[in-house]
Amino acid sequence: MSETHEQEAVARVWAAMYDLVLRQENRRKEVADALGMSFFRIKALRYLLAGPMTMRELTTELATDKPYTSLMVDDLERRGYVTRSVSPGDRRSKIVTLTPSGTAVAEEAQRILARPPRSLLALDPDDLAALDRIMTRLRTPEEQAAR
Repeated sequence: MSETHEQEAVARVWAAMYDLVLRQENRRKEVADALGMSFFRIKALRYLLAGPMTMRELTTELATDKPYTSLMVDDLERRGYVTRSVSPGDRRSKIVTLTPSGTAVAEEAQRILARPPRSLLALDPDDLAALDRIMTRLRTPEEQAAR
């Protein structure tokens, strides 16, 4: 295969993968609609599933700015999904922790997002096995070690 044809094939494959993940079944919208809040707030709750975070850590993970993180956490706190407390090690730092309700919402989001698209479920078993082999090869060494 020539370099031009290879680049075209890569572009087609990437476009198909992008379409499969982000367009065929708009899971972000589905999650936001099901849980009644923006996907960005849901993303924050999902990060917090790993454990409490400082406001600074949450801001960094979400790649946003401090004022927006504060507004978002205020809203999540009003909804009863998180609590904010003073860090014992640094009284200027606030720690954000999921409540049981917040954990349930974050876990529901995870369930919706983890559900495979219908088109993937409809693949012939041989095609699915081939795709599984290819996707396994595309994983980073860290991801492969985690399996």
